Amino acid sequence: MADIKELMQVRKEKEQKLIDAGVNVHPERYELTHTIIEARNLEDGTKNVSIAGRVMSKRKLGKISFIDLRDLEGHLQLCIKRDDLGEETYKFLHETIDIGDFIGVKGDIFTTQAGEKSLQVYEYTFLGKALRPLPEKFHGLTDIEAVYRERHLDLIMNDETKKRFILRTKFIRLMREFLDNHGFLEVDTPVLQNTASGATAKPFITHHNALDMDVYLRISPELTLKKLIIGGFTNVYEIARDFRNEGMDANHLQDFTMVEGYSAYWCYKDNMKFLREMVIYILEKLYNGNLNIKIGDQEINFGGEWDVVSFRDLILKDCGIDINKYPTAESLLAEIKAKGIKLEADNLEQLGRGNLIDTLYKKVSRPKIINPTYLTEHPIDLSPLARSNDEDQTLTDRFQLVVNGQEIINGYSELVDAREQERRLIEQSKLKANGDEEAMSIDNEYIRAMEYGMPPISGWGLGIDRFLQFLTNSDNIRDVVLYPLMKPRATMEEE
Repeated sequence: MADIKELMQVRKEKEQKLIDAGVNVHPERYELTHTIIEARNLEDGTKNVSIAGRVMSKRKLGKISFIDLRDLEGHLQLCIKRDDLGEETYKFLHETIDIGDFIGVKGDIFTTQAGEKSLQVYEYTFLGKALRPLPEKFHGLTDIEAVYRERHLDLIMNDETKKRFILRTKFIRLMREFLDNHGFLEVDTPVLQNTASGATAKPFITHHNALDMDVYLRISPELTLKKLIIGGFTNVYEIARDFRNEGMDANHLQDFTMVEGYSAYWCYKDNMKFLREMVIYILEKLYNGNLNIKIGDQEINFGGEWDVVSFRDLILKDCGIDINKYPTAESLLAEIKAKGIKLEADNLEQLGRGNLIDTLYKKVSRPKIINPTYLTEHPIDLSPLARSNDEDQTLTDRFQLVVNGQEIINGYSELVDAREQERRLIEQSKLKANGDEEAMSIDNEYIRAMEYGMPPISGWGLGIDRFLQFLTNSDNIRDVVLYPLMKPRATMEEE
């Protein structure tokens, strides 16, 4: 079998043959009358139909040839007769066209005796030469790294991949539609920030040459969005690209897409109700009213009442530890070890109590949650930006939506007391200084903004990538991201 260099050389020679024959191998445009899906739905006998796409297969049977032509949404069989094109044109077509090439064709719609909707071609236009052969049809891309690195090939060879990313686009469109229809204003906030704030995460650091200072890629737009509420906006949201310089696994990305929304005069319970309505709205539109979504071996019903469970009760049920009885990280860690629970973290001794509780929850409780469940009443040291509960100041008015062992949405009633916020961020800064890399930095500009006064606020964040991973039954979150970051190729030699 010829190697890739030899195959590419043959294709380059075919391209040159086209050029020598006066063919514009890079035409400016092609006039379409229909997409391929539209053409498939036309009645037999419809004439002068112009479509375009990529050649995915071809076979020659003497005076008649068949080509499978594909675009984004479908495919159509082309029937090409020597007598329709003329002998020379017919011969030239087969001498120059390869699988992978783009062509435009004009002809009439008919259905074959075998029942295959087809286009009888009487005119074709060359639109683009594929110099590199596509992967073999039946195997496609078998190397998962190649799938992520060359998503364009994955899209060409795998219809399921196309469907997955079309679903992603529809999901975002429906979410935006729901929020816009409920009075939310979409905004854009800076990606480069002076302080890594808005979440407990390790940031990416870069340098701003013009200002000669280090800046951070945002880990969350939260504080900036809440400044807009201070400025007088009532309901705002942002579909934001966030960056967290943390470990990679099947459920986490360092470069990911979130939507965050904030509402003046709401509490967290208002958002719990609102977001249930939003999720149901999106799923009904995506799945034609069906709210029983099959995920792996599980069938999850989004249409019924969603469970609500407190953080304390959940951990107590799953591992027998009452977190309220252990007011320090040291005492809690000692009890965890006494119970024989092994946590997957390298820096357990440096974690603050809040992050230690979160690590325990992710180990023992979260994997067991299957149906949509709101987790509430988070400890205050786990939620430095959330409002304290009026009845128990050690807890916060916070919720998380967890489905099939994954956190989908996080939200809370926002802390709007400037003095209390400053105190909590100072405590977070101490944890960071002691080695907790995910602890939050103090943001003095945000504190200054808070001092101008804030109304009651409730906000939330939804991980779009993670939700799509869940909906598409994807084993790896990178399966729902078009081009996840990869290491550079080890070599640029042909493979």
